[in-house]
Amino acid sequence: MAVEVEIRQRLGAFALDVAFASAGRLTALFGPSGSGKTSIVNAIAGLTLPEGGKVAVDGRVLFDAERRIFLPPHRRRIGYVFQDARLFPHLTVSQNLRYGRFFTPAAERYADVSKVVELLGIGHLVERRPSGLSGGERQRVAIGRALIASPRLLLMDEPLAALDDARKAEILPYVERLRDETQIPIVYVSHSVAEIARLASDVVLLSDGRVTAAGPVNDILPRFDLLPDSERGEAGALVRLEVVRRDDGFGLSLMRSSGGEWRLPRVAAEEGTRLTVRVRARDVMIATEKPAGVSALNVLEGTIAGVDSVGDSEALVTILSGSDRLSARVTGRSVQQLGLEPGKPVFAIVKSVSLDGAATARR
Repeated sequence: MAVEVEIRQRLGAFALDVAFASAGRLTALFGPSGSGKTSIVNAIAGLTLPEGGKVAVDGRVLFDAERRIFLPPHRRRIGYVFQDARLFPHLTVSQNLRYGRFFTPAAERYADVSKVVELLGIGHLVERRPSGLSGGERQRVAIGRALIASPRLLLMDEPLAALDDARKAEILPYVERLRDETQIPIVYVSHSVAEIARLASDVVLLSDGRVTAAGPVNDILPRFDLLPDSERGEAGALVRLEVVRRDDGFGLSLMRSSGGEWRLPRVAAEEGTRLTVRVRARDVMIATEKPAGVSALNVLEGTIAGVDSVGDSEALVTILSGSDRLSARVTGRSVQQLGLEPGKPVFAIVKSVSLDGAATARR
């Protein structure tokens, strides 16, 4: 289901001028504070009226300035999950969940309340009131309320921003299930590379109200030159792994990619499970000969596919290992001393301890 967005809007001194289209399961809007992320989702939801442009979901036009089309929010069939849950404090969880359903015509309701409750693991909460819930539980109820309204599109505006790390870890698996087990496209606002790497199929990078890059997450995240300065250290590649077996003696999991064997801190997954791991470019070293006597457990043989200068002193080296593309962030001096150039055989070295649970996702 395609989402098409073109928005031109002036908000005080800030000018928003963006255009992008995505058919991904979860499209992340990523950028620093003030880049226009929330302004975009508000315009998609119909909470603001842009001066120009067009918004369409699966071919259904929600806004078209030229044709003077502007569907009000209640007719757009869009679910919106905010940073704070915004539950009604005087209603029970069950009543909160069903609230949005009343605004959807009966003939267009497709969401099964019991299935949504099971999907989000909130069956034991339905008789409670919001004051008796944790932050993570409130956000799960807010997501459920949006889903039970049978939306055509789900907007999530930094839904984890107000949660601590423990509550974020609680919510992330449910967002993954939402992405994988429903047919609802999601537009997800975030300023965290870690969240995007774990959740997104596609990314739209924003800066000062403009789109600076857009495309599949695997193409965008290695480009640390595109990311804000505060997040460049988080850039890297996404690698598909299959669980082979556990190494209980050392608390590790043995995995396999198309490029070779990997050892990660123990992952709670059965043999044969396929996972995606984020390998940050700053955590990858390069050797021109197979290393010996090193503590790093992951040594992948590969060939350099590209060397791109970044700034005056650094370079991004892309290594093809099997069908995987790893990225390494190195100095220009290392490029010169090692003779790194396309076609050169090398070894990529990655410490197991750099691949923690937050970097691993089921996808």
